[in-house]
Amino acid sequence: MSNFINGLLSLRRGPWEAVATVIIAVGVFMLMQPFVIWAFTYSFVTTLVGTVMFIIVSHFPE
Repeated sequence: MSNFINGLLSLRRGPWEAVATVIIAVGVFMLMQPFVIWAFTYSFVTTLVGTVMFIIVSHFPE
């Protein structure tokens, strides 16, 4: 856990890619659930933020 936090603080690729991947997965989940309309409404924006974040983070050093 401490390696993960240190990786986030030192802007390393691995931990930030994991965060971006989780954001993308949450966005897809929000898109596919039929119960909460606000989650469906913001699902595209959430997925888009995760995707752009992943693209940016992929340029971080290992």
